[in-house]
Amino acid sequence: MDHISLLSRPLKSVWLRAVGVTTLLLMFALPFEAMAQATPKIKMAYAKCAHCLSMAMVPGLAKGVEIEAINFTSGNDALTALVSKSVDIAQVTYLHFVTGLDKGMDLVAISGQVNGGSELIVAKDFPLAANDWAGLKKIIADYKAQGKPFRIAASRGNAQDLHMRGELLKNGINPTRDVQFVNIPNPADHNSALQRGEIELIGTVEPFASQIRLGGVGKHFNFPYDQAAGKLTNLIVTRSDVVKSQPEAVKQTVAAVVALVDQLNKDKQAWVDSIVKGTGLERAIATEALQNAYPDYTMYRGATLAIADMMRDLKYISRDVTADIDKNMNYTFLTAVTGKTPKELGF
Repeated sequence: MDHISLLSRPLKSVWLRAVGVTTLLLMFALPFEAMAQATPKIKMAYAKCAHCLSMAMVPGLAKGVEIEAINFTSGNDALTALVSKSVDIAQVTYLHFVTGLDKGMDLVAISGQVNGGSELIVAKDFPLAANDWAGLKKIIADYKAQGKPFRIAASRGNAQDLHMRGELLKNGINPTRDVQFVNIPNPADHNSALQRGEIELIGTVEPFASQIRLGGVGKHFNFPYDQAAGKLTNLIVTRSDVVKSQPEAVKQTVAAVVALVDQLNKDKQAWVDSIVKGTGLERAIATEALQNAYPDYTMYRGATLAIADMMRDLKYISRDVTADIDKNMNYTFLTAVTGKTPKELGF
């Protein structure tokens, strides 16, 4: 045996031991790396309103998914972020869902969240009693006779705008012909617009409705729930590509929303905290706002179809979206999370 062979033996042995140790380390490391990669991530958008801000609590309730909750000024902004693929899931409204389908957007409804939050308010000294629709119609007629527009404001495209227009129409007031609509995109600006006398009546959202009333700027006229949408407000939606590529992440996000609804129904203090943090308003205003909010993860398919019909009457949408609604309300995740049947969940 030559000297080179004798020398190569120990070198070969060392190399084999090194390979063995490296393999062992990889065997231990791979499971941890796989676990780290296994936790999916979801970006979730939500709006700035009393019933929406509770969505900030969802990441803390999530299991098996890492959720980044991003706050937007309005549901319109949240919807834009979703369809532009800046986020994966968004809290919007039934109105956004229907208008989006009308425009051909890729939207899939996966859960309800919180309903209510709408109120019609007039200036504090305005000569109109609560729910006096005959009185309101007379005042509008008087304004017309004087050549003055009767100005009604809302944030166009949100649930409160729809609730208001549906309520007006049901009570014999055409929102496009009888009054002048004023669009105030940011609900936080509703208080100052009414205070400055720029409008006569406003369809606003909590907690800004409570801010207006408790601050003495305006007074209650009506809760606009006697129309096709009823109290329905928030809907959690995603896109079909997210459902296809991340079904487990979507399921776990829905599970976190269901957990949120259950928590809100039991204890509202954390909800109050989220409103205070998200708006900077006083705790008394946040607490008052929750008198007009109703946690509910059910998705109401029949009511959604009725909402679409009303939106056609109001010229919000241009076509029949019944087939789109049936196709794009996905009860799979709610059913898996709650153990309830689609029928029990509003189908």
